[in-house]
Amino acid sequence: MPKIFLDTNVLAYACDADQPAKRDKARALLKEVSKDMPPCVSTQVLQEFFVTVTRKMGVDPLQAKRIIHSFRHMETVLIDMDDINRAIDGSLIWQISFWDALILTSARKAHCAVLYSEDLGDGQIYDTVRVVNPFR
Repeated sequence: MPKIFLDTNVLAYACDADQPAKRDKARALLKEVSKDMPPCVSTQVLQEFFVTVTRKMGVDPLQAKRIIHSFRHMETVLIDMDDINRAIDGSLIWQISFWDALILTSARKAHCAVLYSEDLGDGQIYDTVRVVNPFR
Protein backbone atom coordinates (compact mmCIF):
# COMPACT_ATOMS: atom_id res chain seq x y z
CA MET A 1 0.00 0.00 0.00
CA PRO A 2 1.40 3.44 -0.87
CA LYS A 3 2.19 5.88 1.89
CA ILE A 4 -0.71 8.33 2.33
CA PHE A 5 -1.24 11.85 3.60
CA LEU A 6 -4.49 13.14 5.14
CA ASP A 7 -5.80 16.65 4.56
CA THR A 8 -7.59 18.53 7.32
CA ASN A 9 -11.06 17.88 5.90
CA VAL A 10 -10.72 14.11 6.34
CA LEU A 11 -9.94 14.49 10.04
CA ALA A 12 -12.58 17.18 10.56
CA TYR A 13 -15.35 15.21 8.84
CA ALA A 14 -14.60 12.27 11.16
CA CYS A 15 -15.92 14.53 13.95
CA ASP A 16 -18.80 16.13 12.05
CA ALA A 17 -22.15 15.24 13.59
CA ASP A 18 -23.98 17.42 11.05
CA GLN A 19 -22.77 15.40 8.04
CA PRO A 20 -23.15 11.72 8.99
CA ALA A 21 -22.41 10.39 5.48
CA LYS A 22 -19.08 12.21 5.31
CA ARG A 23 -18.37 11.38 8.96
CA ASP A 24 -18.85 7.67 8.31
CA LYS A 25 -16.70 7.76 5.15
CA ALA A 26 -13.93 9.65 6.97
CA ARG A 27 -13.96 7.23 9.89
CA ALA A 28 -13.89 4.21 7.60
CA LEU A 29 -10.99 5.73 5.65
CA LEU A 30 -9.03 6.47 8.84
CA LYS A 31 -9.51 2.88 9.97
CA GLU A 32 -8.53 1.48 6.57
CA VAL A 33 -5.41 3.57 6.01
CA SER A 34 -4.13 2.91 9.52
CA LYS A 35 -4.04 -0.87 9.03
CA ASP A 36 -0.71 -1.23 7.24
CA MET A 37 1.17 1.89 8.29
CA PRO A 38 0.31 5.14 10.04
CA PRO A 39 -0.96 7.88 7.73
CA CYS A 40 0.85 11.21 7.54
CA VAL A 41 -0.32 14.68 8.52
CA SER A 42 1.50 17.97 8.97
CA THR A 43 1.61 20.58 11.67
CA GLN A 44 -0.56 22.69 9.35
CA VAL A 45 -3.22 19.94 9.23
CA LEU A 46 -3.27 19.62 13.02
CA GLN A 47 -3.56 23.39 13.48
CA GLU A 48 -6.33 23.68 10.89
CA PHE A 49 -8.14 20.73 12.47
CA PHE A 50 -8.19 22.41 15.87
CA VAL A 51 -9.52 25.69 14.46
CA THR A 52 -12.11 23.96 12.24
CA VAL A 53 -13.62 21.70 14.86
CA THR A 54 -13.69 24.32 17.61
CA ARG A 55 -14.93 27.27 15.55
CA LYS A 56 -17.13 25.63 12.92
CA MET A 57 -18.29 22.45 14.63
CA GLY A 58 -18.50 23.67 18.22
CA VAL A 59 -16.21 21.02 19.67
CA ASP A 60 -14.93 21.97 23.11
CA PRO A 61 -11.24 23.00 22.87
CA LEU A 62 -10.17 20.43 25.48
CA GLN A 63 -12.04 17.69 23.59
CA ALA A 64 -10.34 18.83 20.36
CA LYS A 65 -7.00 18.60 22.15
CA ARG A 66 -7.81 15.01 23.22
CA ILE A 67 -8.74 14.13 19.64
CA ILE A 68 -5.47 15.58 18.36
CA HIS A 69 -3.67 13.52 20.99
CA SER A 70 -5.30 10.42 19.46
CA PHE A 71 -3.51 11.29 16.20
CA ARG A 72 -0.10 10.76 17.84
CA HIS A 73 0.33 7.47 15.97
CA MET A 74 0.38 9.39 12.68
CA GLU A 75 3.61 10.56 11.14
CA THR A 76 3.72 14.35 11.54
CA VAL A 77 5.57 16.50 9.03
CA LEU A 78 7.10 19.62 10.55
CA ILE A 79 6.93 22.62 8.25
CA ASP A 80 10.10 24.65 7.80
CA MET A 81 11.25 27.62 5.72
CA ASP A 82 12.21 25.43 2.75
CA ASP A 83 8.70 23.96 2.73
CA ILE A 84 7.17 27.42 2.71
CA ASN A 85 9.34 28.41 -0.23
CA ARG A 86 8.43 25.21 -2.11
CA ALA A 87 4.74 25.85 -1.40
CA ILE A 88 4.99 29.40 -2.78
CA ASP A 89 6.56 28.00 -5.95
CA GLY A 90 3.95 25.24 -6.11
CA SER A 91 1.07 27.68 -5.73
CA LEU A 92 2.41 29.66 -8.69
CA ILE A 93 3.18 26.64 -10.88
CA TRP A 94 0.01 24.69 -10.11
CA GLN A 95 -2.25 27.76 -9.84
CA ILE A 96 -3.66 26.69 -6.47
CA SER A 97 -3.82 28.34 -3.06
CA PHE A 98 -0.69 28.60 -0.98
CA TRP A 99 -2.34 26.48 1.74
CA ASP A 100 -3.15 23.65 -0.68
CA ALA A 101 0.38 23.85 -2.08
CA LEU A 102 1.76 23.58 1.46
CA ILE A 103 -0.29 20.42 2.03
CA LEU A 104 1.11 18.95 -1.20
CA THR A 105 4.64 20.02 -0.23
CA SER A 106 4.26 18.26 3.11
CA ALA A 107 2.89 15.12 1.46
CA ARG A 108 5.83 15.06 -0.94
CA LYS A 109 8.29 15.71 1.92
CA ALA A 110 6.91 12.60 3.68
CA HIS A 111 7.27 10.58 0.44
CA CYS A 112 3.51 10.00 0.23
CA ALA A 113 2.08 8.79 -3.07
CA VAL A 114 -1.53 9.69 -2.22
CA LEU A 115 -3.18 12.73 -0.63
CA TYR A 116 -6.75 12.20 0.60
CA SER A 117 -8.54 15.54 0.24
CA GLU A 118 -11.71 17.03 -1.14
CA ASP A 119 -10.05 20.40 -1.79
CA LEU A 120 -8.12 19.52 -4.94
CA GLY A 121 -9.13 17.77 -8.16
CA ASP A 122 -9.79 14.07 -7.70
CA GLY A 123 -7.17 12.12 -9.63
CA GLN A 124 -4.96 15.16 -10.21
CA ILE A 125 -1.22 14.51 -9.86
CA TYR A 126 1.05 17.20 -8.44
CA ASP A 127 4.67 16.14 -8.92
CA THR A 128 4.59 12.67 -7.37
CA VAL A 129 1.44 13.05 -5.25
CA ARG A 130 -1.96 11.89 -6.53
CA VAL A 131 -5.07 13.45 -5.00
CA VAL A 132 -7.96 11.18 -4.08
CA ASN A 133 -11.28 12.63 -2.94
CA PRO A 134 -12.78 10.05 -0.57
CA PHE A 135 -16.10 11.93 -0.47
CA ARG A 136 -16.91 11.97 -4.20
